Amino acid sequence: MAGGGNGEAGDGHGRGGNGARAIVFRGVSELVLDAKGRLAIPARHRDGLAAGGDGRLVIYPLDAWEPIQARLMKLSSFDDNIRSLQRLLVGHADDVELDAAGRILVPPALRRYAGLDKRVVLVGQGQKLELWDEAKWQAQIAQTIAFPGALPPGLEGFSL
Repeated sequence: MAGGGNGEAGDGHGRGGNGARAIVFRGVSELVLDAKGRLAIPARHRDGLAAGGDGRLVIYPLDAWEPIQARLMKLSSFDDNIRSLQRLLVGHADDVELDAAGRILVPPALRRYAGLDKRVVLVGQGQKLELWDEAKWQAQIAQTIAFPGALPPGLEGFSL
C-alpha cells in the first residue's frame, strides 16, 4: 500500500533534498480495524503519508514506494522467481488515501493475506510502516527477544 505525496529523498542525516527533515516513522501503535476494514492512522504518522510474505503489510509513502517498484519492474520477467515477486509486490500494491478522519481503508484482499481481523499493530520502520495482526506481532517480538544463535554478520560490533 502506498500513501499519496511528493516528498523528497533524504541525505542520510534525516534531512530531505531541500534541507527539511526527512519523514521517519518510529514507534508501535496498537490499533483496531473498524467493521469496514478502516484503520485510523495515528496523528504522528499522518503528515508522512500525506506528504510523502511474512504476515504483515507494508505501508510506504508514494514517493518512497515508486523507486522500489521501478527497480523491481526493471528486472527480467523471464525468471519465474522474479515474475512471482513482481506479481506479489506490484500486483497487490494499492494506493490508499487518508479520509477526513485520518483513516485508510485496508483492502479486503490485503486484510485476508495478512490475517488482519480487528486488533492490529502499526510499527514505524524508518521510511515505511508495517501493519501486523496483533497476535502475529506478539509472536514475532517473542521470537526476536529469544534471538537464538549469534548476531547476523551485519550486526557484528553494533551497539546501542
